[in-house]
Amino acid sequence: MLTSCYIVKRRQIKDLNPQMAQSAKPISSPVPIAYYPSLAVLLLAVGLVITASFFIYEATSSRKNRSLAKELVTGAVASVFLGFGSLFLLLASGVYV
Repeated sequence: MLTSCYIVKRRQIKDLNPQMAQSAKPISSPVPIAYYPSLAVLLLAVGLVITASFFIYEATSSRKNRSLAKELVTGAVASVFLGFGSLFLLLASGVYV
């Protein structure tokens, strides 16, 4: 049974249209590769500044004056910036994820 499935798959691969493969455009990044290091530094810096402001807010405000919504929004925004900054840092260093 495994052999027959393998043969069917091989026939399907051989029957593919070679012109379609030649006319297909290669996948490219919407961001030029030269911008990766700059984006990594910028996004990580913004993320770290927002994270620092989050820690300062937590350390200086009392428990009664804290706002859960502000904490969640600040944490989410910092997380997005740090996440994309880490992504572009990996891409700039040649680790394509």
